[in-house]
Amino acid sequence: MRIDIWSDVICPWCYLGKRRLERAMERLDWAGDIEIHWRAYLLDPTATAEPQDLESAINRKYGPGAFSGMKKRLGALGEAEGIAYNFDTAVRVSTLDAHRLLAWAWDEAGAAGQGALKERLLRAYFEDGANVADAATLGRLAAEAGLDAVKAGEIIAADAYRDVVLADLQGAMDREITGVPAFVVEDRLLIPGAQDTDTFVDVLNRVRVRFAEKGL
Repeated sequence: MRIDIWSDVICPWCYLGKRRLERAMERLDWAGDIEIHWRAYLLDPTATAEPQDLESAINRKYGPGAFSGMKKRLGALGEAEGIAYNFDTAVRVSTLDAHRLLAWAWDEAGAAGQGALKERLLRAYFEDGANVADAATLGRLAAEAGLDAVKAGEIIAADAYRDVVLADLQGAMDREITGVPAFVVEDRLLIPGAQDTDTFVDVLNRVRVRFAEKGL
């Protein structure tokens, strides 16, 4: 079973959804049959490589007090999933280069390598306060995820994989995905949002049975 996940590395709900899906897969005795492919989504297409204050960006987009409300709500939800959100050190930056690197990681090291990089990017952004638009930082994070830092740097410098990212963004539009995370199973079923673990387990088991009945 293939699950394409439209997500952004500056999306706190995407980090939460990733963790909950992982918890769900731990409870599936057929989880080895699942392949995860991370797809690009730009939560803020207007963001630049120059770091901006996250609190101002959130309050400007969602209204006064949105940042403090997000910190309180997601702080508690993240703690339950082993995520130590640190919104006070996070900055608003473009994630285009991070997505290009993730697309390269899929070709370079498959689902496992891409998944390792996705995890490292999310943790770096939300827990370490890293600038995930900085080329040197991206190279370091790639290396820490088990990938080749030199090759990663070359990918960033060459502006490679931009076409793949743009195709992902178009794919989100084609599927009418307007919010992330969005989990698309076998390009047939959309599971929206960071569902709780029990919901993931239930839905994935039911989908597997349904697909089997239809010979898919």
